[in-house]
Parts: sequence; C-alpha cells; structure tokens
Amino acid sequence: MMHPVPLYDEPLFRPPSEADSLILQVTLGCSHNRCSFCSMYRVKRFRAVPLQEIENDLETALRAWGGHAPRVFLADGDAMCLSSSKLSEILDRVNAKLPRVQRIGIYANARDVLSKTDKELGELRRRKLKILYMGLESGDPETLARVDKGATVDEIVEAVRRAQAADMRVSVMVLIGLGGRGRSQEHARASAEAINRMEPAYTALLTYTPTPASPLYEEMARGAFELPDAMQSVQEIHTLLTGLQCKTYFTCNHASNYVPLKGMLPSAKPQLLAALQGALQGRVKLKPEFLRGL
Repeated sequence: MMHPVPLYDEPLFRPPSEADSLILQVTLGCSHNRCSFCSMYRVKRFRAVPLQEIENDLETALRAWGGHAPRVFLADGDAMCLSSSKLSEILDRVNAKLPRVQRIGIYANARDVLSKTDKELGELRRRKLKILYMGLESGDPETLARVDKGATVDEIVEAVRRAQAADMRVSVMVLIGLGGRGRSQEHARASAEAINRMEPAYTALLTYTPTPASPLYEEMARGAFELPDAMQSVQEIHTLLTGLQCKTYFTCNHASNYVPLKGMLPSAKPQLLAALQGALQGRVKLKPEFLRGL
C-alpha cells in the first residue's frame, strides 16, 4: 500500500513497481513535455522543487512511515534533469532522514543521463539511486521522430548502457501501437533491436492508450493516425518478443495489455511466445476492453 505524503501537486504518476514506495516530488511536471503521445503533465508548468520543501516532505514522511521507508521514488516526470549536485543534495537528505532506505528510483530521459559524467553517475549510485525508468517508446527512428521524443534511438541506447555501467538498473519501456497500423511491424522489429543493444535489466511493454490533451489523440480524432487493433497489437508483441535475444526481465502485464506476460529472457521466451501464439489462434482469450486501462 502506498503511504502518501500530503499536499502532492497533482497529477502524480509513478511506475507500477513503485506502488509501495515513498514518493517525493523533487520536480513538478516534465522539462521536455512535448512527446505527442503523452498528456501526463500538460497541466503543469515545469519547476524544480526547492530543497526546503523537499525537507519538509521528508519530515512529514518520517511521521507517516514511522521513520522507515525501504524504497523512495523521486517524481515528477524527469527529475533526472536536475544537476548532479542538486540530485546529490536531495539523495543525501533522503539517506540522512531515512537511513534504512534500500533503493531510490527516478524517471530519466536519455539526454539527462548523457549530460552527466561517468563519475557523477557513480556518485548518484553511491547515494542509492539504484534504478532508472526510461522510455524508449520505439526503436524505430521514424516513429520516434514523429512523436517528438526529444532523443534519438542511439542516444537512448547509450544512456541505458552508461547508467548500467555505473551499476544502476534500468527499466526500459516500449509503447505497443505507437507506430500505428502503418509501421506496426517496423516498430516491433526495431524496438527489439534497440533492446538487444541496451540489454536492460528490465523491459516493460505497455499498449498505447490515447488520452485527451495529447497531440496524438488529436491526430486520431482527425483520422491522421490509426492504432493497431487488438489482434494486430498481439502480433506486434509477438514480433518484438521473437526478436529479443538479450538477457532481460520481460514484463507485458500492465493493465493496458491484452495478454499478460512476464518472465526472464531468454529462458521464458518459448512459453511466452506460445501464449501469444495461442491468443493469435483464438485459444487464449484477450483481456476485455473494459478491463484495460492506463
């Protein structure tokens, strides 16, 4: 159960795996905030939260958690954009107030990682910043440019490799359907290729769900973009999984997905592909639309 710190600046988002973490907002909004598929932070003006406000939240957290929080997640959308010195100050405060914390996590954009030296990444890791959540979204350069991701495939690959070289774990996200009907298979094959180059600790697939206030939602309303249907989405996942050759913990069990899957690759690959093949052949039922969500 998530133990909230009062007075969050809503909306607030965190990865599914941080459900039991103490969440601290060290930035508000997203400094890029131009990805056409995303509406998460459209209502917020980006700003860094002053250190004193963060300290106050930590004090509140100490009372709410009884002085112990095993995991902490630093929000909002790309808190990794803060300078290494500012992040180090925040991490030092967290570790001082919560000395038994085991892991600190953060959303990260590729260029925010690449702006930091190897030494700086190592110093952040020493302060228990152990996991980064990074959106690849697509390994297809054409798709990535169209959605205005703000980084190239090569930059994202390099960022993941550098973070993991600093002994941080990286969870990389791919959005199924982001290539639309027209580039579904190109999107799947190129995403698998990019993941193979990264070899991230975790690979997470989410099925893209358009939300109002995002430019891509408006494109769909005009008929300029068309999502793959349910079976095409399953085929896209099958193509992507077929192409994965690296060691990574693979999850496709987000609420948005039609077929829940998870397992350690490459050992679990045959059984996961068999489940997808069963869905394509009608032997495995897809999740009903009313049960799917963000």
